[in-house]
Amino acid sequence: MIYLFIALGGALGACLRYFLVQQSMLLFGKEFPYGVLIVNVIGALCIGSILGYLENYTGPNALFIKQFVVIGLLGALTTFSTFSFDTVALLQTGAWAKAILNIGTNVILCTACTWLAFSFFKG
Repeated sequence: MIYLFIALGGALGACLRYFLVQQSMLLFGKEFPYGVLIVNVIGALCIGSILGYLENYTGPNALFIKQFVVIGLLGALTTFSTFSFDTVALLQTGAWAKAILNIGTNVILCTACTWLAFSFFKG
């Protein structure tokens, strides 16, 4: 049942991401990836809000909310929200060096991997 909740949330998140990116291209053009920025900001705000809420919530739907919304929907909408939350969690525990390392390695490695893979497969 857990995997079903995650899969349903993931399907919804992937479709939502596609819709938002397409709509942003219609509204703002294709010169800058506004759609990705929009879904990343929305995802970061949502994951912070939901996981912050769930910190003190022990109701019957807490596990469902985490599986369906956080792991499924937001995981498919964007992984940047998870990266942002992980960094905030490090900062909250005073692990500033780890937080900075997390930011640097994620941004640099992901950008470098994207560039290398794009260049490789582009031919």
